Amino acid sequence: MNLEFRKLREDEVDCRVAQISSNYCTLLLFKDARVDMNILDETVGAMNWQKRYVRDNANCIVGIWDEDKKQWVEKEDTGTESFSEAEKGLASDSFKRACFNWGIGRELYTAPNIMFFPHKDMISKGQESEFYANPNGKFTTKTRFYVDYIDYDGNNISDLVIRDHKGNIRFEQLTPGTQSSFNKQFTELRKLIEQNEDKDESFDREEFYKYFNVSSDNQLNFKQRKEAVDLLKKRLGKVESK
Repeated sequence: MNLEFRKLREDEVDCRVAQISSNYCTLLLFKDARVDMNILDETVGAMNWQKRYVRDNANCIVGIWDEDKKQWVEKEDTGTESFSEAEKGLASDSFKRACFNWGIGRELYTAPNIMFFPHKDMISKGQESEFYANPNGKFTTKTRFYVDYIDYDGNNISDLVIRDHKGNIRFEQLTPGTQSSFNKQFTELRKLIEQNEDKDESFDREEFYKYFNVSSDNQLNFKQRKEAVDLLKKRLGKVESK
């Protein structure tokens, strides 16, 4: 049996706050157990893998059917309880760790140190930082974070962009090649916006941004930028064909 699991996509990687204070925040990347199930189904087939638990869900054993040997090949690991729903969290964590042993999402172990600081433009005059202290003195935040872009060099994460739920970039690590590609994409996007404005007086830049629930091109995430370029090209083509 020679198995190779694909790398995780942006929408399969979640962000969790690891440490937070009044002026900085660190994040960890993780995968959901459903991601493991989907990748197992996709790679080996829904009928060709199984899982079972021992030690009261503390250990999970994930088996994959080896057609050549006509037997199950198993890998096992131990989980830790979550703060809520301890038993369910323990089972989920041990399953995810067993899947790590199979190689699913193992690239997350190569993630860079993700640390950032509150942006000055996110703190309006008279308002407190987005990071605030609870009555117990521990800092927290209502800001949500997600992976906008991720790419790999072999088994290692080479490019990573993390945004908050308002579209602001909070962490960015890009190789020179990816940075150059992104710069070209932004240049093309802004040129298309200007061309649409020049050739069609009814085109409203602000309304176009509202379609994506953002207020500027900088807030467009990776997928939105690609969609915006395609939409602007189609729109420009229709205007020019009139």
